[in-house]
Amino acid sequence: MRIDIITVLPKMFDGPLNQSILQRAQDAGVVEINIHNLRDFSTHKQKSVDDYQYGGGAGMVLMIEPISNCIEALQKEASYDEIIYLTPDGVLLDQGAANKLSTLSNLILLCGHYKGIDERVRQHLVTKEISIGDYVLSGGELAAAVLTDSIVRLLPGAISDETSALTDSFQDGLLAPPVYTRPAEYKGMKVPDILLSGHEANIDKWRHDQAEKRTADRRPDLRE
Repeated sequence: MRIDIITVLPKMFDGPLNQSILQRAQDAGVVEINIHNLRDFSTHKQKSVDDYQYGGGAGMVLMIEPISNCIEALQKEASYDEIIYLTPDGVLLDQGAANKLSTLSNLILLCGHYKGIDERVRQHLVTKEISIGDYVLSGGELAAAVLTDSIVRLLPGAISDETSALTDSFQDGLLAPPVYTRPAEYKGMKVPDILLSGHEANIDKWRHDQAEKRTADRRPDLRE
């Protein structure tokens, strides 16, 4: 998979994309992640990428020209399945959406900033809009990092135990059940006997029952 991220703050990705699973996936050739500085595609002498809104109002707006220039340049290199704009009023990201995106080949992620982007970008260049929650961030960079992580960890070869991602919360509409590790007893707190029994069928049933209970208690909306 190839993921191209368009941003005015490229250094914000130095940490999130160069650690743990994301770094290993890139090293293994599972995914290619490219960061593009939007200012590199500005035709203005000062490399500006934003301007005042027509009609007045607080906040600057990212202009259409540098965004269009960047997308057009990328499209000369690859054919993209989706051009995604990270925005609070997009479709809420969930596990199902991450699963679907992980089956694609090439993605562009556009990070908003300031007051947002020229509406013509949303109408004519973007193919999908995604939100990571009902709140506002200073820009789309952190949201793009979250989206990238949620996708890449699902790619074959990204995680050494590929069944691990398939048993995460939300994959089957349930929250994940409780998990335990050594020691079996610590300061009087014990691991449930069923997990020490070695009876695989009973353990699977216990885990499913616990997932059902946890989901009913914490996220009943997932069962509606």
